[in-house]
This record gives sequence, C-alpha cells and structure tokens, in this order.
Amino acid sequence: MQVFYIHPENPQPRLIEQVAELLRKDQLIIYPTDTSYAFGCRLGAKDALEKLKQIRALDDKHQFTLLCRDLSEIANYAAVDNVQFKQLKAHTPAPITFILNATKDVPRKLAHAKKKTIGIRVPSNAIAQALLEAMDEPILTSSLILPNREDILDDPFEIEELLGNQIDGLINAGIKTTKLTTIVDMTSSQPEIVRQGAGDVDSLL
Repeated sequence: MQVFYIHPENPQPRLIEQVAELLRKDQLIIYPTDTSYAFGCRLGAKDALEKLKQIRALDDKHQFTLLCRDLSEIANYAAVDNVQFKQLKAHTPAPITFILNATKDVPRKLAHAKKKTIGIRVPSNAIAQALLEAMDEPILTSSLILPNREDILDDPFEIEELLGNQIDGLINAGIKTTKLTTIVDMTSSQPEIVRQGAGDVDSLL
C-alpha cells in the first residue's frame, strides 16, 4: 500500500496525480472528504469494488454514493427536474448525500438493486475536489465504517494499521473530525431525511 501525505488545504498536484493514477488502475484508496475519511474507487472499477464490498461486508442492497465535482456532472447519473436542481444548487457543496433516481448510465452494480437509485454528493474538501478534478469524473465513495464497529475511523495511522494490507492507497491528511453526512431522499415529491448528520437541510423540507 502507498501512503500519500497531502496538505489538507493546499494539496500537492503531483501527489494528487499519483493517487488519481491508482484510481485509474482500478485500485481502492482511502481519502479525506468534508466529513471524514472514506473509501474511494473509479466508477467502473471491478477489483476495487469487490475489495470494498469484502472489507465492509456489504450486500447488494447497499446504496452507493458518487462524489461529484459540481452539479453539472449530476445529470449524467441522476434524473433531476428543475425544482430538484434548484434545491441541490442551494445545498451544495455540503456534507449531504442526495438519493436520486439513477439514469441508465449508472452501472447496474452501483444503482440500488430494487429502487434503482444512486446517492450523489458534492464535497467542499480541498483534497477531494482536487482528486475529482484530476479524475475528470465522479468517484464512487463509501463511508469508512467497518463491520462490528460503530465508529468511523478518523486517525490515518490507525487506518493504516487496520487496513494497510487490504487497500492500495491512503491519503494521510492528519486526524479528521468525524461527522456523518446527512442523507436526503429526493425520489418522491417531498424530500425526506433518511439520516440527520452534519449537513443542515431544514430549508429543504
């Protein structure tokens, strides 16, 4: 496993490019987002996705999330009407995951098996944004929650110790404050909070 020490405010472009290169080669990484560290892999990744499912013991009912650079990318992966688009615009970037109806461009493995939905999120974290910029496409992301553990891992040295032999790359940006994203289901006429986390969505409801 490769460890990259990247500055949380001013990410070094050379290192970001090296991490992006890992993602392009279907590798699984752990990187910081605006809430906590998270797993990340390329959208069409096969091996990395399998690794991720094994580490987190995920079944096919798991709702995956795409981390997008901005809202212009969302239309490729989620069906949004004008009202929803305005609501999303007012609440991004933020630690909020929006559950939307997936378009046909979303690989079948990633859309929720029964509901055909996908989670979409636009982060305000400098490293995550730099990585999305380098990839020029969304990153498939998943919370750093391990089976049989309630807490999310926030110390990169502990992450390295626990998962170093199961992942391909780790961005160490220091200890992160651990918060969960707020999850909002936008698939029916009235937005519904699935999980209240760090993002404030009162004005949506």
